[in-house]
Amino acid sequence: MQIKKGDKDNSNTSNKTHNQNWLERLSKSNDFVHEHTSLREEEPFWISYYRTLISSDILHKDVLPYLQEHLSLEELKSKIPVQEIIFTKNSDEIIQNILNGSLAIQKQQHDEECLLINIANSKFRDVSMPMMESSALGPQVGFIEELDTNINLIRKRLPVPELLVHEMKVGELSKTRVAVLYMDGIADIENVNTVIQRIKDIQYDHIQDSSYITSMIEDNSNSLFPQSISTERTDRVAAGLTEGKIIIAVDGSPNLGILPVTLMESFIAMEDYSYSWIIGNFFRLLRLLSVFISGMVTPMYVAIMTYHYELIPARLLETLVGSRASVPFPPFLEALFLELMIEMVKEAGIRLPLKIGQSLGVVGGIVIGQAVVEAGLTSNVLLILVGLGTLASYTSPIYKFSNTIRFLKFPTIFLAQWFGLFGVFLTFQFVQVHLLRLTSLGRPYISQYPIRTTSFQDLWVRLPFSMQKENPKNLRPQKKRKSTGTGKNPEPMNDFYE
Repeated sequence: MQIKKGDKDNSNTSNKTHNQNWLERLSKSNDFVHEHTSLREEEPFWISYYRTLISSDILHKDVLPYLQEHLSLEELKSKIPVQEIIFTKNSDEIIQNILNGSLAIQKQQHDEECLLINIANSKFRDVSMPMMESSALGPQVGFIEELDTNINLIRKRLPVPELLVHEMKVGELSKTRVAVLYMDGIADIENVNTVIQRIKDIQYDHIQDSSYITSMIEDNSNSLFPQSISTERTDRVAAGLTEGKIIIAVDGSPNLGILPVTLMESFIAMEDYSYSWIIGNFFRLLRLLSVFISGMVTPMYVAIMTYHYELIPARLLETLVGSRASVPFPPFLEALFLELMIEMVKEAGIRLPLKIGQSLGVVGGIVIGQAVVEAGLTSNVLLILVGLGTLASYTSPIYKFSNTIRFLKFPTIFLAQWFGLFGVFLTFQFVQVHLLRLTSLGRPYISQYPIRTTSFQDLWVRLPFSMQKENPKNLRPQKKRKSTGTGKNPEPMNDFYE
């Protein structure tokens, strides 16, 4: 076929326009590089990249030495020792890959064909201990901010082909990589499809943490209670996957989201499984009791000291009256002042540098508290109760849940001031009704209703491993049983064993 001169000119013009589309858009930034690898203009090759996104070592060692030969792009693709290489003409694909750390190679400056080589500079912190979920026993490996590394840590714990990963990009501007992980044959397909569809429906410019995703896809975004668990522990994620839960991992976030969850899972620490089942149950019930202490001790003090003196034993009443003899404020303002002071000390300790924050915690907890009591602004009995409630709120292994409990104290204090113990009862009833209506991925959030037999195996209490034979029914797993063995525990030896 003979090509006319006019057709050839039109073809060259089209190629130039194609290159100008993505070159003009990217060249506006000073860290974008578009240069020729030869001194002669007619010689190949032309390379384009962001110098702040690529690894200069890989560029000079594994790419540039091969650009000195007269090779086609197909031949160049087979010779360069880099795994991820794409041959494309799509300008949108070229732009996206260059923005992700790829190097674009053209044989001539206005060629439409382009070779994309992934030489991204991915530097992240090393895998270390979990920062927010530390434990004395058990695995000490936590997730980091790199998505592929986090998936690698999960696959090392579950090296089976049934572990599936569904990746997406979310965020109009950030183009954040989001991965949904689940176990094929165990997880309910309806749950998996619901999570994937909700993530695809997200329309937001910037996604920088997994909490963004979980907040946008949860059933009730106005609820104070977290409807997903945010964790940085690999063992918690692996355990959730084997039960049929769905994991959401976001590139740039060390915390992975677990769905669906129940209320009682906020009291379960992975360290419980390193102890005897009796000791594990003791600590689990201790955390449950601590939540009630944290949420009720200060409102009960306000209600009783304001309206219900008759409930206090005579000897204890004498101590309380003596401690409040010099306090000029009513119990409501006294309690509100102390609770706000504790919260301010906590917030300041978190925002300040580590060493200064630790010192501030000691100063705020001891010096300021003692000064407030000696100044007569509050009673020493209330200081003890507020300190006990604050300590109790931190016993929950899930940090978001402890924040919820501390926040609920404030409306309860107000209702206790207005209605006494009836106000505390109103708060308790409101929370109970709210929890009964709340769902996580369409599944009941409160594990006490409806009652299921699996709740007595490893939810409300923890039975021995030999008796944990079924996956939680509230997850509707495809695989009903988690125990496949039929072995029995050896009989204990008696005193006359020979």
